[in-house]
Amino acid sequence: MELRWQEAPFEALTVHELYAIIAARQNVFILEQQCFYPDLDGADQAAHHLVAWTPQGEVAAYLRVIAPGVKYEEASIGRVLTTAAARGTGAGRELVRRGVKLAARLYPGVAIRIGAQAHLERFYGDFGFVAAGAPYDEDGILHIEMLRA
Repeated sequence: MELRWQEAPFEALTVHELYAIIAARQNVFILEQQCFYPDLDGADQAAHHLVAWTPQGEVAAYLRVIAPGVKYEEASIGRVLTTAAARGTGAGRELVRRGVKLAARLYPGVAIRIGAQAHLERFYGDFGFVAAGAPYDEDGILHIEMLRA
């Protein structure tokens, strides 16, 4: 799958891009995972957004990078998703690889903390993240905080 990658602060996203991102987050986190939570948490405006677009202009993969001190003391990566059509293509791994590079470029020398779904601990471990606490329930899904020094 040929993807077009975009990195942008909130203000640089068009309303159409933002709508597509929010729709993808809704489809994956709320409809597919049946997890009801306030997705619009006020952190998007302070985040850098990384999106992989399909040739048809649809979101294939997405994450946001948040500055240190907004969500955690460290920088953070969150709302990581791969849409159903892009799963199994390697887009998720490329997304996280690019997300880690983006966070390191934006906040050099700063650790990255994530709240990962616990079943993805090994996946994130491949990118240098290590468990930084016990698993916890977040909106009915088991999560674990992980840190990349």
